[in-house]
Amino acid sequence: MKKDLILAGVGGQGVLSIAAIIAQAAITSGFTVRQSEVHGMAQRGGAVLAHLRMSDGAIAGDLVPQGGADLIISMEILESLRYAAWLAPRGALITAAEPLVNIPDYPDLEVLRKAVSSFPLHRILETETLAKEAGLPRAVNMVMVGAASAFLPLDENVIEKVIGQMFSGKGFSVAGANIKAFRLGREHGAA
Repeated sequence: MKKDLILAGVGGQGVLSIAAIIAQAAITSGFTVRQSEVHGMAQRGGAVLAHLRMSDGAIAGDLVPQGGADLIISMEILESLRYAAWLAPRGALITAAEPLVNIPDYPDLEVLRKAVSSFPLHRILETETLAKEAGLPRAVNMVMVGAASAFLPLDENVIEKVIGQMFSGKGFSVAGANIKAFRLGREHGAA
């Protein structure tokens, strides 16, 4: 078993936190994990990209080949399309619906939604709404972890435990809200 993931977004959206949680859950589950990150002016709202590979055997390298990603997880809808060439024919593309308009000629949102909808297996999640429902508007990235979890060979309880550990230093209510955001994302991602 092998799963190759591309995680994309814009600096400050929590892309690397998503990668860390999925990687730790995979390691806890006994998988070999390789990861590579690219920070493109992330502190100024630039692109952030992570390759994450997990396998029950050896992994040859850190980078997912073009056309080889089983899953693209994107915190920003335009960024999801930037990396579409990496998606395998039977891969899934999961993106947040909300745009982060950080360029003057940002494409029309409906055009972007239509482009994402053209992929056979896709999910567009209203992450901000779900994070607010969880009680923590900043937990949009945990909504995305939840949506992605339906496509991963990881037990949801293991992922929840990792989320709880990651946010335990911020208090019980923050950890609980992040777990709730994960559960809401999983519910909407599996639909």
